[in-house]
Amino acid sequence: MQQGFREDPARRAVLGVERSVSGRAWRERLDARGSLWAEAIVQRYGMPDVIARVLAGRGIDPDGAERFLEPRVRDLMPDPSRLVDMDAAADRLASAIQNRERIAIFADYDVDGATSSALMVRFLRHFGIDAPVYIPDRLTEGYGPNVEAMRALRKGGAEVVITLDCGTTSMEPLVEARALGMDVVVLDHHQTGEALPPAHALVNPNRQDDLSGEGHLAAVGVTFLTLVAVNRALRQRGAYRGPSGEPDLLALLDLVALGTVADVVPLVGLNRAYVRQGLAVLGRRQNIGLAALSAVARLSGPPSPYHLGFLLGPRINAGGRIGAPGLGARLLTATDPGEAERIAAELDRLNAERQAMEAEILEAADVQAALAVERDDPAVVVAAGEDWHMGVVGVVASRLKEKYRRPAFAIAIDEAGIGTGSGRSVGGADLGRAVRGAVEAGIAIKGGGHTMAAGLTIARDRLEDFRAFLESELGAAVQEARSRDGLSIDGPLTAGGATADLVKMIEEAGPYGSGHPQPIFVLPSHAVSYAEPVGNGHVRCTLTGSGAKLKAIAFRSAEEPLGQLLLASRGRPLHFAGTLGLDYWQGQPRVQMRLIDAADPAGGKLVYSR
Repeated sequence: MQQGFREDPARRAVLGVERSVSGRAWRERLDARGSLWAEAIVQRYGMPDVIARVLAGRGIDPDGAERFLEPRVRDLMPDPSRLVDMDAAADRLASAIQNRERIAIFADYDVDGATSSALMVRFLRHFGIDAPVYIPDRLTEGYGPNVEAMRALRKGGAEVVITLDCGTTSMEPLVEARALGMDVVVLDHHQTGEALPPAHALVNPNRQDDLSGEGHLAAVGVTFLTLVAVNRALRQRGAYRGPSGEPDLLALLDLVALGTVADVVPLVGLNRAYVRQGLAVLGRRQNIGLAALSAVARLSGPPSPYHLGFLLGPRINAGGRIGAPGLGARLLTATDPGEAERIAAELDRLNAERQAMEAEILEAADVQAALAVERDDPAVVVAAGEDWHMGVVGVVASRLKEKYRRPAFAIAIDEAGIGTGSGRSVGGADLGRAVRGAVEAGIAIKGGGHTMAAGLTIARDRLEDFRAFLESELGAAVQEARSRDGLSIDGPLTAGGATADLVKMIEEAGPYGSGHPQPIFVLPSHAVSYAEPVGNGHVRCTLTGSGAKLKAIAFRSAEEPLGQLLLASRGRPLHFAGTLGLDYWQGQPRVQMRLIDAADPAGGKLVYSR
């Protein structure tokens, strides 16, 4: 029996790969216990070995395997009342609905905020309530509620304000809202300290006194739970005795799935069910706005988490990033197909503009990051620039994190010397806590977030202090994460064995995403028979082994070692690692491997040239 890999940091390398072209060792995902679980799953349920290995490699034991393959919201939904303040929130919103009070919504400008607000708007419409949605401008107002926005909502007649994906740290604005006579219900998931603003109810599974265990939920997941609680409160009050009946909450799960995947929260527990059932709803194209966006994004075949995270999410985000913050929410609540098509086209245009802007800033940020890594090998990369657009710094930070495999911040500095930045983290390094610590230490002006992502405002002359603070706060955690930074492999395949039927079986163990990683397979000693750069820096190729061929693509790799190796290695045998998916061409599924890494079978140093 092989050594238990999870328990032994020096575990054996898959195919002998200790250093790939990306500098990583390849390690088997299954440890000794996982191998036993996989065997037991095969014997008990007759599942294919590959599915059993995928499940066991993600901590699913034989007793839980069958239930895991069919995650359902009704089975995994907790009692909403377990969340602190949920009953107070549900009662207040039920009263507002019954008494026809003026309700206003204040939501964040990202996908989680847009989907949360669309969820709430669609729920309230069932009762004939048309709640206005206020999305702040990222450039002029920044994140979260502000005093002027609260005054504007009150002037517009609002009696109850619901903040979505924000509000947990908005002390002064919520004090103002209370002074103006408005009740504020906060639905959020961001981390916070002990001090909370004076909301009528603050529902956040990540507040320090909440013991519900639902801290993995995105704001849209918290919002859905809240609607379940409000629905229950209205039912108990006899509100559904009329002909209209109860709203169909399950029909809104396409929005919940989109917000959950786009916010990169762990796809575990209830989140898996949200996404699994939400993808089925999305496939029926019931939401006019999502149908229009799917069309402009050229989404083909059954929707998947990949489509949510890389095709739909970025387009909705584009409005909030570069100057049209309300477009995403408008699209997701649209009732007119013509309007939806116009908004979707505009978001598609803004996304292309965002991509061009991002590429320019990323180039400058990458130069800074490369110099820092070469000189100091910091635990956290911090890049900053004076001509950068603050709407794309989050995406740039994500790219830096992917490339350097450590937490990264990208910060846009304005003319007054004040920086607005975003950070993205790696597993084990709590970025939200570190940023809050920097605020408490007087280094950052304000900031917060959650474990994997955070935002902050900081003066230019405190950047070096910030770098030093991150090193002291996260250095050990990042070092530990990097010591485990091998590529986890689920098993070997051949080009001929990578069939559409196999991919469909693998997808049955999904949806995959953060916290439930997509299976990675290796192709031993396959050759590149064709390769070319395509699109925005991608490399498309054909891999050949044992007389069979497999289409493959390496995203954003043309200027990176992996892409350069592919372009220079025609006919050369290499080991390849990647994930499998179905690419639909004229309605027919074709297997495609998304390449992540490559290695030399001889164990030598990989040499490539352009």
